[in-house]
Amino acid sequence: MPGKPDSSPPEYLILGEILRPHGVRGELRMRILTSYPEHLSELETVYLGRDPQKANAAEYSVEHIRMHQAYGLLKLKGIDDRDQADRLRTLYVMAALEDAVPLEDDEFYLYELIGMTVQTDDGKTLGTISEVLETGANEVYIVDSPQYGEVLIPVTDETILKTDTDAGVITVKLPEGLLPHSSQDA
Repeated sequence: MPGKPDSSPPEYLILGEILRPHGVRGELRMRILTSYPEHLSELETVYLGRDPQKANAAEYSVEHIRMHQAYGLLKLKGIDDRDQADRLRTLYVMAALEDAVPLEDDEFYLYELIGMTVQTDDGKTLGTISEVLETGANEVYIVDSPQYGEVLIPVTDETILKTDTDAGVITVKLPEGLLPHSSQDA
């Protein structure tokens, strides 16, 4: 049956991940994990935690965020030396869902894809999206398929034909040879 399961949205959206301290005054080197890094400098508050689904993240006021090479350098109020900064390694830097960048009509958050039904251009249902991998080249949808097991679908213009978040269905044109032969194919 097409559609998404009843799952609540996350408490937070992930903006980045703290890698290590930068310098001795509490600045943090952050891996950027948002598609909108230009909006980071507008944030007044961020939340640090291990899980965007949980409401127990710690709230911090932002002194500044600046870009350095491909990373963000984040300075939080109250984190003023290297030792304090070092305790924050591996935490996610998150924004409250209500503070997220407004999306265009044809855009969606990755969390909205989880649980959506994936069907081929000829109407066959493959399964549901369980996870979205963000790789360097393109994203990859991980689809749990009753027939084929775990199917990895590259997110390209040639492969993803339509994403209907209202109906909870993604229509795909699979590259030749992507699916293994199953016993049901014989």
